[in-house]
Amino acid sequence: MAVFRHSAESLVQLVSESVPERILSDLIADYLRATQGINPGRSERKSWDRSIPILARDLVEAGLGGVEMLIEYQLPLTSKRADVILAGRDRRTGADSYLIVELKQWSQAELYEDDANMVLVSGMGHRPKLHPVLQVRGYCEYLADFAGALDQHQNAVRGVAYLHNASDPDIHDLYDHVEDERTRLFSKTRRGQFVDYLKAQFAPESGAAAADRLLSSAIRPSKQLLKVAAGEIKNRDQFRLLAEQRLAYEMVLHAVEKARAGNSKQVVIITGGPGSGKSVIALSLLGELSDRGYSALHATGSRSFTETMRRVVAKGSTQVKAMFKYFNNFMTANPNELDVLICDEAHRIRETSANRFTKSTERTGRPQLDELIAAARVPVFLLDEHQVVRPGEMGRVADITAHAHGLGLAVHQVDLDAQFRCGGSRKYEQWVLRLLGLDGDAPEAWSDDDHFTVSLAESPHELEALLRSRLDAGHSARMTAGFCWPWSAPNGDDSLVADVRVGDWARPWNVKGDRAVGNAPASALWATAPGGFEQVGCVYTAQGFEYDWNGVIFGPDLVYRDGRLVTVRSASKDPELMRKKVSDEQADRLIRNTYKVLLTRGMMGTAVYSVDPTTQEFLQKLLESRV
Repeated sequence: MAVFRHSAESLVQLVSESVPERILSDLIADYLRATQGINPGRSERKSWDRSIPILARDLVEAGLGGVEMLIEYQLPLTSKRADVILAGRDRRTGADSYLIVELKQWSQAELYEDDANMVLVSGMGHRPKLHPVLQVRGYCEYLADFAGALDQHQNAVRGVAYLHNASDPDIHDLYDHVEDERTRLFSKTRRGQFVDYLKAQFAPESGAAAADRLLSSAIRPSKQLLKVAAGEIKNRDQFRLLAEQRLAYEMVLHAVEKARAGNSKQVVIITGGPGSGKSVIALSLLGELSDRGYSALHATGSRSFTETMRRVVAKGSTQVKAMFKYFNNFMTANPNELDVLICDEAHRIRETSANRFTKSTERTGRPQLDELIAAARVPVFLLDEHQVVRPGEMGRVADITAHAHGLGLAVHQVDLDAQFRCGGSRKYEQWVLRLLGLDGDAPEAWSDDDHFTVSLAESPHELEALLRSRLDAGHSARMTAGFCWPWSAPNGDDSLVADVRVGDWARPWNVKGDRAVGNAPASALWATAPGGFEQVGCVYTAQGFEYDWNGVIFGPDLVYRDGRLVTVRSASKDPELMRKKVSDEQADRLIRNTYKVLLTRGMMGTAVYSVDPTTQEFLQKLLESRV
């Protein structure tokens, strides 16, 4: 792993000889830009010049000039960076010792509304920040969980929040969060105590070897983390695998055993429609592999899905949350560092990991599929090709197979034919495929199925009333729509704009960002958190989830004309489809797949309504109208 490193002594010498004054920040910025593609901002550069020399001089004063300073250390498989990790030898045992230092330039801070986990910093607005001790404690736990060099030595990592510009009276209530010796807080007032603390931690010898071992460490979940994850996940009653589900599960376990025994590599692909149990297989595998001591991680390309996995499956465990990653977390992973990478919702794999936030210097052009296959001895892909809904998504069986064969890798494929969503109704799934023209057959009238209810609402008012009655009866319910209306930012009074308008009926889309707006949950939690029913969901928040009762509004982008449903690209407000490089043929397929996703979220029933009168009349012929 590339990181800007110097011994404390050499860094003090570098700074003392620096002309011009900003040479340190220039050097760090140049190094990060060249090795990690990071282009630091002005405030970050200023903090390096003002904070890092202070820490280096404290180390030299403590007689620890040989301790290595690893500056802007990027934590494994994440974009988060620790300000400085000090690497050296433990004064008592002689073993490797590491101290994560979170440097803050704050001069005054207080607890935010008496919440021990958040602080309000003077001169930095009214938005709270995470308590620095909590921040550095999280870094310590995460590093111990993912750096292979620390697998048997998790106590070798300690943490410090150093507020070197603050006096004790100006941060006095922040000390309430200091709960143990492994994570400490020091201020300018306590600089002498900080120097004594450093002396107690490190021997005066060089820390170069300890730094080398950390930087060259394999990146994988620790045995302790795997044990915790197995306990959280493995023995859940809902993880019961049937028929092809069990076959897929056993296929992966066999591939893992074979890969380890033969020091080889192979790929497993598991396909299935909505509700066929792909995610149950994925989580069952994560629990079982963790229990057996294999290094395994779960990854998706969906923020909503990953955040829900972290929230529901991890149940508040910070350690287990770290087992759930995003596809773009593996851009810089070393080859085969994991035994298994479980790629759930693999139809969301992109052409590359770069997105609109990726700086031009970071864009390598490497296919995301190549990154995922390279990261583990056995990459596992679970997907539904009919759920490819964005341009640039490459998660198709043919794409994965061709890439794997191009690398000389064997590919094993299991197709799931079970149906656990939509009341287990295979009939409904086929009805949807025919309705949308996704399987080559003409649409057909819906005939009743004891396992699933399909109905037509005569207005959005009626659709909402039906779903609300189900919600009031204790069921889960959500309403979604095709992406045919603009999606506005919240109003200035922290309320949502009612963008989805049909006649005199109007409702807002789900929240765009990561934080709740009023009673509306953050976008990642729309499908599962209280308050989500009051907004209309889009495909990007509904995909991957299920609820008992499902309502779908057909927008003007999919209408009935000349005996079949046709797409109208110009009616879409999806920014992804408004890009010129997306062909009309691609847009047609993506719009149809979008409605396939929306129509297959319900467990007990689906009600539909179309804003287009001709399409509504067509649906009327296929469905007996009932509410």
